[in-house]
Amino acid sequence: MKQTPIDRDLIDNLTQVMGITDFSCATIREIKAVAAKAEIVSGVEFIKMEMGVPGLPPSVVGVEAEINALRHGVASLYPNIDGESVLKHEASRFVRAFVGVDISPEGCIPVTGSMQGTFAAFLTCIQCRPEKDSILFIDPGFPVQKQQIQVMGAKCEAFDVYNFRGEKLGPKLESYLEKGNIAALIYSNPNNPSWICFKEDELSIIGKLATQYDVIVLEDLAYFAMDFRHDLGHPFLPPYQPTIARYTDHYMLLISGSKAFSYAGERIGVACISDSLYHRSFPGLTGRYGGGTFGTTFVHRVLYALSSGTGHAAQYALAAMMRAASDGVYHFLNDVHIYGERARELKKIFLKHGFYLVYDKDLDEPVGDGFYFTIGYPNMKGGQLAHELMYYGISAIPLSTTGSSQEGLRICMSFIQEHQYKLLDDRMAIFAQNHPIS
Repeated sequence: MKQTPIDRDLIDNLTQVMGITDFSCATIREIKAVAAKAEIVSGVEFIKMEMGVPGLPPSVVGVEAEINALRHGVASLYPNIDGESVLKHEASRFVRAFVGVDISPEGCIPVTGSMQGTFAAFLTCIQCRPEKDSILFIDPGFPVQKQQIQVMGAKCEAFDVYNFRGEKLGPKLESYLEKGNIAALIYSNPNNPSWICFKEDELSIIGKLATQYDVIVLEDLAYFAMDFRHDLGHPFLPPYQPTIARYTDHYMLLISGSKAFSYAGERIGVACISDSLYHRSFPGLTGRYGGGTFGTTFVHRVLYALSSGTGHAAQYALAAMMRAASDGVYHFLNDVHIYGERARELKKIFLKHGFYLVYDKDLDEPVGDGFYFTIGYPNMKGGQLAHELMYYGISAIPLSTTGSSQEGLRICMSFIQEHQYKLLDDRMAIFAQNHPIS
C-alpha cells in the first residue's frame, strides 16, 4: 500500500481522543475539528469540504449599507420585532421580482439567519393543533434542522426522496400526511446536500397534498436561485425560482442572506409567510396565548422570546442588497457562479479516480453543478469513506447525517481554492491505487 499524505496513526489517535467511534455518526463540527487538528500537527494542507459555509467576499452593497446604518446610530436602539419597514418592503418586492409571487410586507419577517427562522417556524407549527405534533422532513436535508427538533423536544418523521421523484412522490408523501399528525413539512430547493431541484409537477403534488391534509409547507431557499442550469437572475422576468407558493396557500419561504449574498457572518434572513397563513387563527395558538394569528404568534410570541428582534444594521444591509437586485443593478448570481465551476472541476477529478455521483440524476437530466454534490466509492459505506479520506487530507460529511439512506459523502465547494485541484487529483490517484475496484 502506498503511503498516505497524512499518517494513519495521527488520524486514529485524534478520533480516539475525540471519542469518535463511527464516522457515520460524527457531526460536521467533529469532522471539522479532526481535520483542523490533523492539519496543524502534520503540517499538511487539508482540502476541507465538510462545512457549508460561504467562501466568497460579502456583497459590497450590503457592507456599505450596514456601515452607514451603524454610523447613523441604529446600534443604540432595540430593533422593531416586526422588522424595519425598509427591509419588509424590499423583501416583499424581491419575492415578487425573483419568485414571481406576492407576499405582503407585513408577512416578511427578518430573522437572525434562516436557522432561527426554521426554529421559530417549527415551534409555531407544532403549537397550532394538538393532534398535529410532528414535522415531516423530505430528506436529505440540513442536519441541524433535526437537531432543532431535538432541542425543542418535538417529534419528526422523514423519508429519503432518492427513490420517490416525479409521480412516485405523491403516494409516498400521502402515506405520511394521511396519518393526521404532520403539522408542517420542510425541504430545501435546491437541495442540501444532493443539489436536486424539485420540478413544477413535483411542487404541484406537494402543494395539492398539503392543501388536502391541511399541512403547512416550509420551503428552505438557503441556496436561492442557485440552480445554474436555468437563468433565474432577471428581476420581474421568468423563469422564476420554483416555489410551492404557486400550489398551496399555507406556506413560508425562508430566504437567507448567507449563500446568495455571501453575508453569512451577520446572521440575516427573512421568513416570508403567505398572506393566508399569516392571518389564519388556530385553536392551539388561541388556547396557549389567548388569541392571535399564525403570523402575530410567530413574531410577537416566538421570535420575541428567542431574540427580541434581528440586528438593525444587518437588516439595512439585506434591504440594500435586495433593492439593488430587484432594481437590476446588482446581479447577485454572477458572484456565486464560481460554486458551479468548482463543482464541475471536482466532479471530473473524483469520477476519474473511480468515485461515482450518488445523487446523479435530477429526474430526466443530470444533477446541476452548485454548492454541493454527493460522491460514493464502490464497496465503501459513507462513514468508512469519510474516515478513510482523512488519511488523504480530505474532510467531508457522510450522507447518513443528512437523513439520506444512501451511502456516500456530501462535498461542499465553499472553501476550495484553485491550487487544490491538483492536490486533490494527486491524492485521489494514491487513493485509487490503495483501493483498487474489484
